[in-house]
Amino acid sequence: MASLDTNEKVLVIPTSLFRKLGYFQGFSGDIANYIDDISNPANTMFRPRGEVEPDPQFKQLIPYVIICHNQGQTWQVFSYTRGTGQGESRLHRKRSIGIGGHISDRDLTEGGNIVFQAIERELNEEVAVNSSYRMECVGLINDDTTDVGRVHLGIVYRCIVSSPAVVPREKEIVSHGFLPVWELVKHWNEFETWSQIALKGVFGVEPPSLA
Repeated sequence: MASLDTNEKVLVIPTSLFRKLGYFQGFSGDIANYIDDISNPANTMFRPRGEVEPDPQFKQLIPYVIICHNQGQTWQVFSYTRGTGQGESRLHRKRSIGIGGHISDRDLTEGGNIVFQAIERELNEEVAVNSSYRMECVGLINDDTTDVGRVHLGIVYRCIVSSPAVVPREKEIVSHGFLPVWELVKHWNEFETWSQIALKGVFGVEPPSLA
């Protein structure tokens, strides 16, 4: 994830469309209710990132890829800590289980799927996946409780690798590696909000009891 380019044109939908389709807070696995409309070119547009970052009238579409390996009955999930050189300063030093970023107009290709093009670009920029894998769309993330979340809508993909052979390319990905989901829960408060939502929504785990 490069430093923030306010002139970069990123893919957005009107927040009013999201509310029309069915507002939710947190995670929704009801892909079918949203995906056709939010990926329809008639409903999307490219806007300069500097204009939409502070504007909650638009939701920037963010593919959020969780790399994981199913070891027996236990999910092993790739997690890392964000350095201070990445573009979104509000996420610095937070732990994350998501790889991804904005869908840019540079991801447009003749006859290609722009979301998959963006996913491929982000994966290649941030990590090297030295394993075969399959990708599945598992849900959406919306979090209007934070300044970051109010202007973004996450499209969550699970990247299931055949072996946990993943290493970072991006120097700002630190303290990385695969850990079982139950181990990640122990570090709950260190994670960015979207990762907390994804851990609950995708893997069905709950934060540690406050008791």
